[in-house]
Amino acid sequence: MQSKNKTLIPDEELIKRKRRKQVRNWIILIAVVLAIIGIVNLVGFLTRTSTVTALSLPCYAHQDVTVFQDGVLYYDGASIHFVNAGGGIEWSYPVGDGASFSVSEDHLVIWAGTQLFIVNEKGKPSFNESMEAPIQFARIGKKYAAVVTGDDLKSSLIITDLEGSRLDTEFEAFDGMLLLDCGFFGSNNEYIWTLAYDVYNPAIASILHTYQVGQMNTGEVNLGEHLAYKVIFADNLINVFTTQQMYIYDYKGVQNVNDTMLVYGWKYLDHALPERGATQFLLAPTAQTSAVQSITELRIFSSTLDRRYTLPSSCVGAAIDKGRIFAFSEKYLYAGNVSSQRFYAHDMRLPDGRLVTDFVGLTNNGYAVVISNNEVFSVSLPK
Repeated sequence: MQSKNKTLIPDEELIKRKRRKQVRNWIILIAVVLAIIGIVNLVGFLTRTSTVTALSLPCYAHQDVTVFQDGVLYYDGASIHFVNAGGGIEWSYPVGDGASFSVSEDHLVIWAGTQLFIVNEKGKPSFNESMEAPIQFARIGKKYAAVVTGDDLKSSLIITDLEGSRLDTEFEAFDGMLLLDCGFFGSNNEYIWTLAYDVYNPAIASILHTYQVGQMNTGEVNLGEHLAYKVIFADNLINVFTTQQMYIYDYKGVQNVNDTMLVYGWKYLDHALPERGATQFLLAPTAQTSAVQSITELRIFSSTLDRRYTLPSSCVGAAIDKGRIFAFSEKYLYAGNVSSQRFYAHDMRLPDGRLVTDFVGLTNNGYAVVISNNEVFSVSLPK
């Protein structure tokens, strides 16, 4: 009996050793597979360099470079020039010194001192006249222009058509307020919103007004003490971003309480309408969007989703267009779909090894406009 017991013990030990070896082999195999997957992902993130090309544009970053239709506008101190994404100057419009401008989809409004210009996408003016008081700023829509004149705490809002004929003037509504911005909304841009600060209120408050052009004030909203910095008309609603919340209002300024979105710690970057569904808003962490942007995370939300993304490396800017995300690092353009957590890297290959230091925006015809120190380049977006 003793001899039988002695022969069984080594057999059992051998079986246990074989099992331990099999388990160890499986662990090694799984580790190797995971390592291979990691390498494949890393290659997908950092070495895919398909059809991205960069072209130098004949302007500089300090010249108010602004994306407009299929190219950019810039101001050289004497004239405003329109340059296509290939670098060719298509038209120029002289405006003198000290000018500023703002654009819509197919027009731009320019101001310098008391002088106001309204120009179409071909560089042809429809209005060039002087206003009664110095112009603080102006905005333009499909049918109308809004001109803010006067002193900071006694501003007047003048609404004209694209030929400069006056349709409405608000002389008293903004007394004691610092008028910050305005814009047109509605299916035919027949309404206008204004954003102002009531500086005499003990608790500084952001005030949103809505008007129907040529009619009376349709709404007034006290947005509270949190800084309101962006107003966007999307999905037939007014979306107001503050440092705390995104609030949603209808044409008359009535709030949709159920759709309020917490955005504390995040800052608006861009928005776009996908092929189907509601407008998607792109945000980045507020701390990563200072003077020198270093973005490593993104957030996209709409009425049906709220999703976060980690970028392969630090980026200087990002944008969204038709359900696709584009982010720009010093060397790479990262592209991915909103529905996916994966980004593909494309080498932008700026001349002489230059690095991207800022991002301006996307053109209508598939180019990104980026900056390398003071130089401006257009970069083709991957298909």
